[in-house]
Amino acid sequence: MASKGDLTKARLTESMLELIQTSGYSGTGLNAVTDHAAAPKGSIYFHFPDGKEGLGVAAVELATTQFETLIAEAAESGDGAAATARVVIEALADIVSESDFRLGCPVSVVTLEMGAESERIRQACATAFTSWITPTAALLEAGGIGAEEARTLATVVVSTIEGAVIVSRAMRSVQPLIAAADVVATLIEQRIQTEGITR
Repeated sequence: MASKGDLTKARLTESMLELIQTSGYSGTGLNAVTDHAAAPKGSIYFHFPDGKEGLGVAAVELATTQFETLIAEAAESGDGAAATARVVIEALADIVSESDFRLGCPVSVVTLEMGAESERIRQACATAFTSWITPTAALLEAGGIGAEEARTLATVVVSTIEGAVIVSRAMRSVQPLIAAADVVATLIEQRIQTEGITR
């Protein structure tokens, strides 16, 4: 069973993650985080002695885990890499739409704001993207694509998804995400088919 301190730390992290998505990293103050988490004022520095940077890293790590879980759950369908990619993108479209286009990918937000300011945060963001590219590449390999090309294609897929989320939020429409789902799924299917023909 989690301790009271662990629960408070988790609430702070979850609040930081949500506020980053709606207000950006720079626009999220520590007082707003404690208010949102209904936590004592001094709790942030107790759980995160390095303050906002440490809390920001924890929020990115939480987002990393959440998206890894989304990929894993989508992959359980067993319908292959193209279907998995489509399920993931459609799930993200639902999240963006249901939040009235206020929520997106916090990792991209933090990367754009802080990637050049904090090496620790930049590294956390790089780790996040890598952790999404790796299982995507594994799915592509399972579909018959060679390891090197699977990694390259997985990088393109993740990058496309990230860009589509940003454009969808800007346009207040999920159409860019739906278009991305179609293009990504078709690209994966074509590449797997081509790989099968050349073998």
